[in-house]
Parts: sequence; structure tokens; C-alpha cells
Amino acid sequence: MSESIERGTSRTEGRTQTLHFVLHLPHPVERVWTALVKPDELPGWLAAADVLEPRLGGAVTLRWLNNERDAVHSGQVTAWDVERVVEYTIDLHGRCRFHLEHGVPDAPTTVVRFTNEFEGDDSLRLDCLAGWHNHFEFLLDALDGRPKDWSTWSLDRWRELRESYEKG
Repeated sequence: MSESIERGTSRTEGRTQTLHFVLHLPHPVERVWTALVKPDELPGWLAAADVLEPRLGGAVTLRWLNNERDAVHSGQVTAWDVERVVEYTIDLHGRCRFHLEHGVPDAPTTVVRFTNEFEGDDSLRLDCLAGWHNHFEFLLDALDGRPKDWSTWSLDRWRELRESYEKG
């Protein structure tokens, strides 16, 4: 992986956790959008989309492929603006919003502003920061033609990232 993902940030208000990542991706908006919303592309970096109705109010069911028990989470598409915004609100992960912008003028780049808002404690906040960071590394690889082979997945990188976020 030649590119890297910048550290995510977070804030806590009561039990509400809000995570932010800004991704600078060397791919055009159209390509990044496809990776974020197409059921045949999502497993390459995030989860299998058992259900994904591509419209505001559509149903979504994501099944994580990392051998976790209870790894199926359902909800709704709560924002949909083609090639600009997609947001899923699902039971475990809360609101997951991807906002796409064209990056460098006259270059095929995309800036993704990602926000994840959910209810949970500090431990869950750290777990999710590490998890999203790891998934965004997989996204970079998938965009470069190397989708994640989930049979090779282990907790090692996630643990490294979580420790890094815990240290601050």
C-alpha cells in the first residue's frame, strides 16, 4: 500500500461518540462512489451488502466478513446524493456518512469526509477508530485493484491501530 490514511479524530458528548476521517484518495469521484455503494465492491474493503437499496430510505444490511459472531447489521440509507453523499444508519455502527468532493483541480482525486456517530463508551470509540482506519486502508487497496481477501484477515493490524489511538 503506497498511500496512507490520516489519523481519525473523535469527540465525545455524553455517550455520543463522533468520529471523523478525511481521506485523500488518488482516484476520481466516480470510482470512489462505486466502491462505497456497489454491493459487488463493498466486500473488497468493508462488508458484504446483503441488502442495499440505492435510494434515500432504502434498506441496508451489511455483513462483516472478518469471522465475528453477530456481524450482520441492518438499517436504512439515510442520505443519498449520487457521487456526493451516502449515509447508512445501522444498528451497531450508528450513522456512517461519506461525503465526496473533487480533490486537486484537473486531477483524478477525491476527498472523502467520513463521519461516524454512535452511542457507546470510550472503549467502543477506540475500537471504532481502529476499525474504520483499518477498513480505509483496505479501501485504498481495493481502489488500486487489490480487494481484501478476508481469509487472510487477522486482528494484528487492528490491535496496532487501537493501541496507537489509545496512546493519542
